[in-house]
Amino acid sequence: MPGATGVSGEGSCQALCQTLISQNGLQRETADISQSVLYTSLMGLLLVTDKEKEQLNLGSGRVGLRNVGNTCFLNAVVQCLSHTRGLRDYCLLKSYRQEKSSKEEAKLMEAFSQVLADLWDVDGESTVVNPRQFYSTFKETVPYFSGYSQQDAQEFLRFLLDRLHNEINRHVYVQRTGKEPVQKYAKFRISEEAAAMWKKHLERDDSKIVDLFSGQLRSSLHCSVCSHDSNTFDVFCDLSLPMPKRSSAGGVTLRECLDLFSQEERLDEENAPMCERCNRRTQSTKRLSIQRFPQVIVIHLNRFTMSRWSFSKSTVRVSFPLLNLDLGHYGPVDCGPVLYDLYAVCNHSGTVNMGHYTACCREDDGWCFYNDSSVTPVSENQLQTNQAYVLFYQRSNSNSNSNSTLRK
Repeated sequence: MPGATGVSGEGSCQALCQTLISQNGLQRETADISQSVLYTSLMGLLLVTDKEKEQLNLGSGRVGLRNVGNTCFLNAVVQCLSHTRGLRDYCLLKSYRQEKSSKEEAKLMEAFSQVLADLWDVDGESTVVNPRQFYSTFKETVPYFSGYSQQDAQEFLRFLLDRLHNEINRHVYVQRTGKEPVQKYAKFRISEEAAAMWKKHLERDDSKIVDLFSGQLRSSLHCSVCSHDSNTFDVFCDLSLPMPKRSSAGGVTLRECLDLFSQEERLDEENAPMCERCNRRTQSTKRLSIQRFPQVIVIHLNRFTMSRWSFSKSTVRVSFPLLNLDLGHYGPVDCGPVLYDLYAVCNHSGTVNMGHYTACCREDDGWCFYNDSSVTPVSENQLQTNQAYVLFYQRSNSNSNSNSTLRK
């Protein structure tokens, strides 16, 4: 209704604030963020949503990327990120210009956003985009990728997200001096300790990259001598999963890879950390779990392994769900279903020494296969091959607003 929009939006935000705090069992004085901050953030979110609806006019996105010299790794990753809608819209709207704390130009983010703008140009007649300028800017930031040798796509993805985050961080970078004191959270529950560590992380590292890709891992250590349990929490932007030992003709499931990643590991005294209670190294068991689930979870199938004498690649076929990947089993106890839908796959074909990267990305009306400059339709039953290397999953709308780390 005319003249009532602001009142209605304000009332909705206040109601939503109350709901979020009450449903998670948080008291106003113990919540991670104040109600006023939450209210302001939600109002901003509503305004950004309206802005996106009003301003974004997208093309089909079915545009290839020219290979400018062994850059198939770059092309495949950029296509996957181009179909990460939250990141794509953020780049196209250039929202980072208002959010970033640094007054210096975000050169890499500008170059990356320009590539996405060319890929999604509604008036563009070209079927191929040249990423040379973006790649040149990236190499200035990360000289390790200079030259024309073959590179690893997952390694490139990590470097790219890290550098983009640094440029658009909402907080000013502060050089850490010396070793920070270890804080004890013995009196807190695990969820409260994790929330405190996450809040501390956001005080230094907070960007759209963190909003989308960052999650929190919990490492649980159990001392076999005194039965003392301790936990550490680390931020992750992808999960690198080991591959179960199978013959190439066998095949494994993604769940088997996740089970292997999260299974209990026995540590002898030599490899175990210090027990806080025994004050010495003891035989222990260690287990990894996901404490905080990201909006986008990137799963790296670790096909490449190095032994003392050789470097090899696993060609085992991994089957993975396209819809409703439930990771709740790998989260906090009783967190319930945490569902994800697949939207992109980065593939690696060939051997360790001679390989090629491609991407498969979900469109509104099906899937497309991106092979450098070439873009062709692909059926769903062609996605699960022994070439799948990096999987991109988006948390589904049905559960993305719930925060399993805050459940009691």
